[in-house]
Order: sequence, then structure tokens, then C-alpha cells
Amino acid sequence: MRSFIPALVAGAAVMGGAPAMAQNVGIATSNPGSLFHNIGTAVANAANEAGLNATIQPSTSPTQFIPLVGSGGIEFGVANLQEVNYALQGEEWFEGEETPELRVVALIMPLVEAIFVRADSDIHSHADLEGQPMVDGFTAQQTIIPQLDAIYATEGLTRDDMEPVDVSSVVSGADAFIEGDSVGFIFAHGAGKVREADSAVGGLRALQVEPTDENLELAREHWPVAFFHHLEAGEMPGVEEDGYYFAYPQLVFTHAGVDDETVYEMAKALYEQTDVLTSTFGPFGAFDPDEHMVGDTGVSEYHPGAIAFFEEIGLWEE
Repeated sequence: MRSFIPALVAGAAVMGGAPAMAQNVGIATSNPGSLFHNIGTAVANAANEAGLNATIQPSTSPTQFIPLVGSGGIEFGVANLQEVNYALQGEEWFEGEETPELRVVALIMPLVEAIFVRADSDIHSHADLEGQPMVDGFTAQQTIIPQLDAIYATEGLTRDDMEPVDVSSVVSGADAFIEGDSVGFIFAHGAGKVREADSAVGGLRALQVEPTDENLELAREHWPVAFFHHLEAGEMPGVEEDGYYFAYPQLVFTHAGVDDETVYEMAKALYEQTDVLTSTFGPFGAFDPDEHMVGDTGVSEYHPGAIAFFEEIGLWEE
């Protein structure tokens, strides 16, 4: 991931001392079955192991809970970097509703995404989806629309080339696929809902992208932080052959008003409790704290408490 997210160089004040007592903190996630629910659960377990009293608070999608964190309604959240950047500046589906108090705690492993179809179908590429019923709409999870646009663009398609099956979220989209209303669904590799769908239909096929510079440029027109991530055959459900998939950075984020010591402890927990993270949610096995936690976050800034920890361990350079 470092080749896509170069190390961030900045300065900050050093903070001393851990909190005298455990802090009670909330972590905003998506609903059960979603990737961010799995990630948030793992982050909460790591924080609890490190001495913070953390509980998750699920809601429909990051579209709903990012502004909640940004207003100080809950201490932490897990989401993708592009959506946090949009919320910070009040762009796209957050238009006119800036949340300038959002801050980064740490980047984590990338979110790797695919369109999944039945393994026994005759659909082997995104081009084969043309004219077919395909999930769309995502009224409660608007972040998915530009991601679909980005994936389709790599094969010269748009959403207008499919027959739309309107759903509210990726979870309801997977349900529509399982029920036979759509020939495919979009979801993150590693999520529990993908395994559920894999079992329900007797096997999935994850459609790959061709990792050319031209395709990356096309994808980034719709999703600016996108890159292509390699998976090996059998590494995840639906990955039949070695190949590349649409991906983008994920992060743990917070509010500028959360005290420095609490954010310091959360960053420290993410760095030190990798065994807990991975045992709770297997895809954290791809998380390398030294490689991933500090990187280019675009318009978003790191919280001073996180910077203090990164300075202490030598990840933050002047």
C-alpha cells in the first residue's frame, strides 16, 4: 500500500503519559454483516485489551455516522478515507454540510472490493453484466454509487448499461442477489455477508479489474484515492485466480475535541494489539502498522494525540 500512500511528513508536539484511568469511548460502525461492523468490532476489542472501555455503536452506513463523529456525538469511527474527506469539506453527498472537526487517528489495511456473481453463471467480466439486472440506488449508502462507476469505467461501462435493482445498502444488495433479484452485488472482500452469500448460492465469482495505468486513471475520476490490490487464488471467497481488485484506504477517525490522551491510547492500541485485531477479524492479517498507519490523507489531518504517539515510535518525521 505504501506505493500508493507515501509517508506523510509533518511535525507536532510530543505528549507525555498515559491516562490514569480507563476512558469510556464509543466506536461508530455500520450494521452487523458489513465490513465496517467487523472492523469496528476488532478495533473495540483491541482498545479494550489496551485498557480503554470501548463499545461499538452500529448504524446503517458511514454516510450516517461520519457526521455524528464530526459533531462530537461519539468519539471514534471506522470508514474509508475518501468519504471522510468528502464529509470534512462538505462535498458530494455531504454537500453544504462541512464537518471540519474530523481528524485521523490512523490508516489501516486497504478496503478491497469486488462485484460478485454466481460461480456457476456465464458472467466472467464486468462487460458481461451489460443489460443484466444489477444492484443500484444505495439510498442509505451513497458512497457505493461512485465506486460502482469507478469499477464499470475500467471496462468502458456506466451504470446505465445495467438494469437497475434499487437497494438501500450493500447488505440489502447482497440480500437481493441471494434472492435472485440481481445477477451480482458489490461488497468488500472479507466481510461476513460475502461468506453468507457464497454459502447461500453454492459459490461466488469475484470479477477482477485489469490493472493498467489507464484504468487506474479512469477509476480515480470517480474515486480519487482508488488503487488496485492483488489477491491470490483462494485467498478470499470468489477469488478463482490470481488477480487485481478495486481498493482504497480505510481509517480510524475521531473528532478534534476528543482529548489527546484518549486518541494517543487508541493509536497505541492499534499499533500494539495486532494479534487481537487479526483474531477478531482475519483481514487485519494484512495490516502492517509500520507501513499503513501514517500516510497521505489528502485534506484530512491527524489528531495531535495520534501524532504524539507516532512521534514517540518514530513513524512521524519532522
